[in-house]
Amino acid sequence: MAYSRTAEIGLVVRVRIVLDAADGYSNNKIAVRQQVHLDTVRTWRGRYADHGLDGLKDRPRVGRPPRFTPVQRAEIKALACQLPAETGVPLSRWSSTDLATEAIGRGIMAAISASTVRRILAEDALKPWQYQSWVFIRDPDFAAKAARVLDLYQRVWGGIPLGDNEYVISSDEKTSIQARCRCHPTLPPGVSRTMRVNHEYDRGGSLAYLAAYDVHHAQVSGHCAAKTGIVPFMTLVEKVMTSEPYASAERVFWVVDNGSSHRGKAAADRLAARFPKAVMVHTPVHASWLNQVEIFFSIVQRKVVSPNDFTSLDQVEDRLSVFGRRYNETARPFEWKFTPADLEDLMARIERHEQKEHSQQPTGCDHQTAASPAAA
Repeated sequence: MAYSRTAEIGLVVRVRIVLDAADGYSNNKIAVRQQVHLDTVRTWRGRYADHGLDGLKDRPRVGRPPRFTPVQRAEIKALACQLPAETGVPLSRWSSTDLATEAIGRGIMAAISASTVRRILAEDALKPWQYQSWVFIRDPDFAAKAARVLDLYQRVWGGIPLGDNEYVISSDEKTSIQARCRCHPTLPPGVSRTMRVNHEYDRGGSLAYLAAYDVHHAQVSGHCAAKTGIVPFMTLVEKVMTSEPYASAERVFWVVDNGSSHRGKAAADRLAARFPKAVMVHTPVHASWLNQVEIFFSIVQRKVVSPNDFTSLDQVEDRLSVFGRRYNETARPFEWKFTPADLEDLMARIERHEQKEHSQQPTGCDHQTAASPAAA
């Protein structure tokens, strides 16, 4: 303890005082050696003599009494957990200042600062000034479709493990990638300066980037097209299925969303007719987050597209093509963590939410429940 690098310095000094005393040093000598006041030496020697090692610890301190009662703190948290509109306040979300004003107006306390409100809310990690958007499940077959996709990510189809010569491709389109030619050149980073991109630009058109991502081998094939559609998608399929190892594969599963380029049974039949070894597997409606290629597109957005400064669409296409080759050289499969067990837990939570919503839904409310036929 006397030589600890992690203990509090005050405790280390007290231990050293006791050790010096055990070595026979006088109080004056100890004060000089430890660079403390003589009274400090006397105090800690006395406490050690009376209470042993426990005497070297700090005594409990009373401190200033709490300014707000537990009930008042709970009322602040309860107010933060309500939508402002439900309380008659014309706001979309609370700020700490708004909560402080509302709490004073309601007579919860006579005065409170916004910073105190933030500290109270931080006890339960409440941040009512933040929000997230979400999409409720509308696909009546969500669980079955999602389970098929998740099984494929674990190399299982119909309860049977995939063979070494079977592949899983995740595919989609990234639309409306613009070529914005800045009116002034982009400045590189410098000392105490970030990259600087001019706000004004001339539009040079837009294109779509179609990509096919091999889920288990982290290899990407892609191409650009003027717009999305059946023909650009089938061009991508042709590019992948005529190259190895997919050309000689036993089966190639294509995981796609419900975009117009590959929607429904007609798209699946069209794919199978052109390539009998290809099997199209759709994600549920409004569940593109189950498609792993979306993760790759987020990487493209961060590393290639933003900030957008391209002189022409040809430059955009060339940059995407070169990036794809660079990515394939070092990429590793994504660590997909949403499992079939997580899916079961999600469906159970949704069912509980539906039951609660149904019991609280007022007469005449036209809110639709999850997977309702009207929304499918």
